Amino acid sequence: MVNTMREAVRRGALSPVVADASLGACVAVGFLAAAFAGVDPVVANTRALDAGAVALGATVATAVAVRRRYPIAALAVLNAVSVIWFLGAYPGRLVTLAPLIGCYTLAAYRGWRWGLAGAAFTALIQIVAIRLVLGDTETAGVVPFAVLLVATAGSAGAAAGYYRAVLAATRAQLAREIQTREERARLLAAEERLRIARELHDVFGHAMATISVQAGVGLYVIEQRPGQARDALAAIKKICDDGLTDVKTILGILRADTPTVEEEPRAPRGGLDRLTDLLHTAEAANLQVELNVEGEPRPLPAPVDLAAYRIIQEALTNVLRHAEAHTVQLTLTHEPSRLLIRIRNDGPTTSADTPCGHGIDGMRERARALSGRLTAAPHPDGGFEVRAELPIPNPR
Repeated sequence: MVNTMREAVRRGALSPVVADASLGACVAVGFLAAAFAGVDPVVANTRALDAGAVALGATVATAVAVRRRYPIAALAVLNAVSVIWFLGAYPGRLVTLAPLIGCYTLAAYRGWRWGLAGAAFTALIQIVAIRLVLGDTETAGVVPFAVLLVATAGSAGAAAGYYRAVLAATRAQLAREIQTREERARLLAAEERLRIARELHDVFGHAMATISVQAGVGLYVIEQRPGQARDALAAIKKICDDGLTDVKTILGILRADTPTVEEEPRAPRGGLDRLTDLLHTAEAANLQVELNVEGEPRPLPAPVDLAAYRIIQEALTNVLRHAEAHTVQLTLTHEPSRLLIRIRNDGPTTSADTPCGHGIDGMRERARALSGRLTAAPHPDGGFEVRAELPIPNPR
C-alpha cells in the first residue's frame, strides 16, 4: 500500500502535463518580464506592453503546455506568436526562443525528418522576423546565430527522441528476455519434476513388485521351510535398504541447501554396473534371467547408462507384476554408435500385452529423451518383448 502511494506521488510529480504547463508559464512570464525590464535587446520605436502582449504570452504558455500532444500545431503557433510580436512592435527579442521549444518537441516525438522540416520552417520565420519585419540591417549578424539555435534545438530533439526509442526497445527486449528466462525456468522445473517422478516410479515399482513376490514366497514356505522364509525376509530387507538409499539420493537432489558429502552421490544411483545385483534380485523372486551380451562392452555416457539400467529394471518389474512368466531373455548389443536392449519373457501373451500403469510410457520417455526409441509388444513366437535403441553420442 505504501509503495503504491509512493509510486502515485512519484508519477504525479513527473506528470508531463504538469511539467509542460509549468514550463509554458515560466517561458511566457520570462520573456514578458525581460521585455518589460529591458533586459533583452530592445528595438527602437516600440510600444509599451499591453493586453495584446499578455495575450501573446498566454498563447505561448498554452502552446508549450500541449506541445507533446500536438507538436506540429504547437510549433506553428509559437512561430506565429514570434511574427505577431514583432509586427506589433513590442520590445525585446527573447520571444524568438519560444519556437525553439517547438522544434525540440517535434524532432523528439515525430522523428528527425519532421524535426528537420520544423527546423527549416522555424529558421525561415526567424529570418523573416529579423530581416523583413524589423527592416534593420544591423541585425543581419543575428541571422546565423538564430539559425544555429534552431538547428541545435532540432538536433537535440532528434537525439532525445532516438535515445527514448533505444531505451524503449531496450526495455522491451529486457522484458522479453526476462519472460523467456522465466518460461525456460518453468520448463526446466517441469522437466525436473517429471524426471524425479519417473525415477521414483521406477525405484518404488521395482522394489514393491519384488517385495510382494518375496513376501508371497515367505508366507508360503514359512512353516515347511523356515530357512527359505528367512532368505525371503533377508531379500526383502536388502531390497528395502537399496530402495531407501535410492529415494534418499533422489530427494536429496531437491535440497539445494544440503551440504555436499563426498560419500553421498549427487545423482540417482543406477547403471549397468549394478545389472548383476538387479538380476540377482529378480532371480530371488523365482524369475530366471538369461543374460546375453553381444559386442564389446565399454563405458557408456552417464545418461545412456542410467536409462539402460532403468529400462531393464522397469521391464523386469512389469514381468514380475503382470507377465506370469518364468524366464526372461535379456540381450545387450553394444554397437559403435548405439546400445540395443531386448527383454523378452515367456509369459502368456494375453496377460502381457496390456501392462498397467505408466511403466512403458516412462521407458519410452527415457529413450526419447536420448533421441532413441522403444517398442513394447507381444512377440510373434509368444510372450512379450521390449526393444530399446539408445544412441551413444560422440562414439569413439
